[in-house]
Amino acid sequence: MPELKHAHATTILGIVRGGRAALAGDGQVTFGDTIMKKGSTKIRRLHDGAILAGFAGTAADAFTLFERFEEKLETYKGNLQRAAVELAKDWRTDRYLRRLEALLACVDTERAFIVSGTGDIIEPDDGIVAIGSGGTYALAAARALQSADPEMDVGAVVERALHIAADICVYTNDEITMLSLPEEEKK
Repeated sequence: MPELKHAHATTILGIVRGGRAALAGDGQVTFGDTIMKKGSTKIRRLHDGAILAGFAGTAADAFTLFERFEEKLETYKGNLQRAAVELAKDWRTDRYLRRLEALLACVDTERAFIVSGTGDIIEPDDGIVAIGSGGTYALAAARALQSADPEMDVGAVVERALHIAADICVYTNDEITMLSLPEEEKK
């Protein structure tokens, strides 16, 4: 899994399975060894809500990446794979973008990707993406939960796995924001 030298204070986890997707992130923001904020939102809906994306790393850099990624999604009419590939190309070759310290996790109802500034685009075999300081804990928890109960809803798996990661990783809290696809109807 790609690592950032300073990728603390974030855990993002996404799962794609059976035409459904969920992406969630914790809310903790740290500066060094100090918790600065507990309820930050690090995930968002893109391309008219059809794609979910989350970031780990420096917030200002992440917002730049979200903007660039949205442009790529518009250019390639919501084709997640093509937009991710083109973003990675730009990120690797553009002098300004190369300095950005962030990772991007993105999902739609069919695919999941991790995109890094080194030009890496990773599509995991199992449809689970995890980034940030608690990413490996959340990934392990999600795999164990899915193995134990293959019928468990992807949203439930993501939420439970992030709570498990928050119990282990000091840079992850349990103030979780989760989005799903297709979007749940509000009652």
